[in-house]
Amino acid sequence: MTRKTGAWLLVLVLIPIGGLFGQKRAFTIEDLYRVKGVSDIQISPDGKSVIYTLTTSDLARAKRVSHIWMMDIDGRHARQITQSEKGERSARFSPDGATITFVSAREGHSNLYLMPLRGGEARRLTDISTGVSDPLWSPDGKSIAFASDVYPECGADDACNKTISERWQDGPLHAHAADRLLYRHWTGWKDGTRTHIFLVSVGTGKITDLTPGDFDSPGFQLGGPLQYDFSPDGKEIVYMSNHDEDAASSTNNDLWVLSLSAGETRPGNITASNPAYDGSPKYSPDGRYIAYRMQKQPGYESDLFRLALYDRERNETRVLTEPYRNWINSFAWASDSKTIYFTGPDEGRDPLRRLDVASGRIEKVLADSTIDEFELTRDGKTLVYVRRSVADPAEIYSTAMGGGGASGKVQLTHANEALVSEVDIRPAETIWVEGSGQAKVEVFIVKPHGFDPGRKYPLILNVHGGPQDQWEDAFRGDWQVYPGAGYVVAFANPHGSTGYGQDFTAEISGDWGGEVYQDLMKVTDALEKLPYVDGNRMGAMGWSYGGYMMMWMEGHTDRFKAIASMMGLYDLRSFYGATEELWFPEWDLKGQPWNSDLYEKWSPSNFVRDFKTPCLVITGERDYRIPYTQSLQFFTALQKMNVPSRLIVYADAGHWPSWYEMALYYTAHLEWFQKYLGGDAPPWATEQFLRNAVFDQKTGRRITGQPGSK
Repeated sequence: MTRKTGAWLLVLVLIPIGGLFGQKRAFTIEDLYRVKGVSDIQISPDGKSVIYTLTTSDLARAKRVSHIWMMDIDGRHARQITQSEKGERSARFSPDGATITFVSAREGHSNLYLMPLRGGEARRLTDISTGVSDPLWSPDGKSIAFASDVYPECGADDACNKTISERWQDGPLHAHAADRLLYRHWTGWKDGTRTHIFLVSVGTGKITDLTPGDFDSPGFQLGGPLQYDFSPDGKEIVYMSNHDEDAASSTNNDLWVLSLSAGETRPGNITASNPAYDGSPKYSPDGRYIAYRMQKQPGYESDLFRLALYDRERNETRVLTEPYRNWINSFAWASDSKTIYFTGPDEGRDPLRRLDVASGRIEKVLADSTIDEFELTRDGKTLVYVRRSVADPAEIYSTAMGGGGASGKVQLTHANEALVSEVDIRPAETIWVEGSGQAKVEVFIVKPHGFDPGRKYPLILNVHGGPQDQWEDAFRGDWQVYPGAGYVVAFANPHGSTGYGQDFTAEISGDWGGEVYQDLMKVTDALEKLPYVDGNRMGAMGWSYGGYMMMWMEGHTDRFKAIASMMGLYDLRSFYGATEELWFPEWDLKGQPWNSDLYEKWSPSNFVRDFKTPCLVITGERDYRIPYTQSLQFFTALQKMNVPSRLIVYADAGHWPSWYEMALYYTAHLEWFQKYLGGDAPPWATEQFLRNAVFDQKTGRRITGQPGSK
């Protein structure tokens, strides 16, 4: 366990403020949708240019679009290079730098397009009904690999895929069937489809299925590193896939190597000796090694993510980072094949570190709040990265790289400059609180707009999901919408959080309502003592595991005046029978409901008699991770116990509602907390937004003078 020394409540760190709030107005829901997203940076092979994706939102018209932009490596001459109404994403330079490929649905389904950078229109390379994602150029520039969900019996035969899909979707009967578990995942039913990797010829457009069969290759993931890579000579491809029979209870993703020579169809498993996760493979530039992320504990999705190395010459594997006890999230080889750079959670931040492959020595080279992604020029002299902090929306930066680390930070994009100059985007402070077992718990605090130290303000404690995750110094809506409405908001990283050592992360498993709950109560004690917090107006909220914790608190404390639970787990026995990734409860609750008493011990449904705190409940009908019936059961119990409560069910949302659906989330929370804690009301009523009665989507104007308007 990672422990901090020193006075536990006197450690106060101020994250730099980017302007004086007195010159700016309060942050609102509408301001959140003015934030432009900057992501997916790619450096040209000659190191002179950068392409990236810029995403803009129009809340009033319910439209969001992403386009590809290009700029010089020093940030000059930034310009939009794609224009379609449907938008574009996943832009990648060809190996010679003369062409980019990108994904767009401008002509219906998502397909690959090629655009020459010296002039000329983009042309469609693929024309398939199943869609395209994650393009990757072959080293010789003659082919592009991509992923698509297809019927295994069809593979690359799009006419076959289209016929089955259209008959299924457009026919008079709509039903699902399953003969094994993991029959649905996240927000969709599998219905016999599998993710396969395909190879398309740039010259002819011919498409080949590289991973035929009844397996997902690559396996499902929510973001993160690409799960396949070409060898530098282009003769083989490595990819991640789980071939275990009971995939619903297995995290045993393996790395498979496939020769691309004519006639070769059988891949080889290079990680068969490890029964746990292996993924995110990347060949070294000299071709000798494959670096990848690995875990050692089967069935434990939150085991330590290590960096391992497969030696292709010796057919040997070794772990490079075992002494490093925090997760490795993303990594990249240096051009010399001797160094690897990586990022990962570290006490509420995501710094960049450098690993010497030969010695295993690790050093921190850049600490800059949250580094979402990074790219190195081939000569290793320049690092380009996307960075954000609580007070700063994401922008692209660069820094010079040398033997001593990074130096000379330069901001390359200014996509959100106008908003930042106009609106008070609040910074965060941190305190360390002594939690359960004398562990030190880091807490981020954001004070409200127009903060007056002589006043007392209502407080909202926000509990993160995961549960193995961390709140970090990164811009996000929850950290700004509520302070803009007059609240102090606090975000704690209790037991189970990442970034504080793997032992600290692991201590939540089997102990869902134990030390974490004690941590949060001690955090609340400390927050209540702050001179600017009104102890009589405290609320709490949480999503996923955080939603579970709200349900747990409902039966274990009455210190909060109001709480809000989103996508929470209420009855753990019934949750097990309806969720999809069974390895999660089987590890975290130590078995199945019929052989582990933890499903009863930690189930909020067993404490209904003590429910008393007014509670907002939000869920989505397409949430297959935590089925929405969990929230329905919780709401029923609240109502039967005569606890003031409100239920909101998204018809189309999964575990993560869409960007537009989130506007209702913020509205409902502001309205609920305003009723019980006394902060500012939302700009429109929950019922008004739910009925689509706030904006005229055609004109973008506010609707007034009609039923439901405010």
